[in-house]
Amino acid sequence: MTAAAPTTSTLTGVPALAPLLARGALLSPLKRPRPDADFPRTRLVLPGLRVDLARLAAYERACGFPTGTDALPPTYPHVLGFPMAMRLMSGRGFPLPLLGLVHTSIGITRRAAMPVTGGYELAVHVEGLVPHRRGTEATVITEVRAGADLVWESRSTYLARHRTAAAPPTAGDTPSGDRDALPARAEWRLAGDVGRRYAAASGDRNPIHLHPLTARLFGFPRAIAHGMWTVARCLAEHGTPDAAVVRADFRAPVLLPGTVTYGAENGRFTLRGAHDGRLHLSGEVRPYPAP
Repeated sequence: MTAAAPTTSTLTGVPALAPLLARGALLSPLKRPRPDADFPRTRLVLPGLRVDLARLAAYERACGFPTGTDALPPTYPHVLGFPMAMRLMSGRGFPLPLLGLVHTSIGITRRAAMPVTGGYELAVHVEGLVPHRRGTEATVITEVRAGADLVWESRSTYLARHRTAAAPPTAGDTPSGDRDALPARAEWRLAGDVGRRYAAASGDRNPIHLHPLTARLFGFPRAIAHGMWTVARCLAEHGTPDAAVVRADFRAPVLLPGTVTYGAENGRFTLRGAHDGRLHLSGEVRPYPAP
């Protein structure tokens, strides 16, 4: 099969998330994921983006970041780009079903502080598909520019689980953070509405995060926290330099309500179950560029 030539599509506004999530759910049963499938080669670009300060403040409160600061939290550009990613991933041309898709990791590079009042250009594209021992994994790239300067970029991986021939482990199978336990720095008791509050602030209203009844439809005993909420909450506690590289691997869902322990040392951080020690999230923060 010959891959389609890359194209650029310029948007005039942020896509509405709800119709995209509904479209993705309806098309999911028709998808047949495999690592050699074709995928959208379109690069979506949104110029002239301005941050809604009220939505930003709601996000900061939901994740534990201080409100009213002059710079965006390191994870907030992911929220800005998420509707564009969903436009690509919910379409007929994307071979992985949106229902059941698991966000397995995110890598963020922030080259400079991003003023909340700045004007930005967002760009999102699917980089490719790779085999995973549990199915097929897609990589989605999000970039943010201020003028001609690339100031923020992320690489997210999403796993569609399906039967597959045995494959060699990928980098995503053995993320850092489980090598040893980090010193506990805080214990957080998470209320049952954490998913609903984050959904209201971010727009990500996946039913597995909203209510125990809708979560059970997808095999979870209770609602689970958004993966991006867990990494944002850890970074709010940890702190991030203006120029930094962040890596986070999502290891196991956080059931709501629940109690978790945040650990950190030497730039690394983890989130574990307070009672069973189960590793939910591992990550690290490093300066950019590396010294």
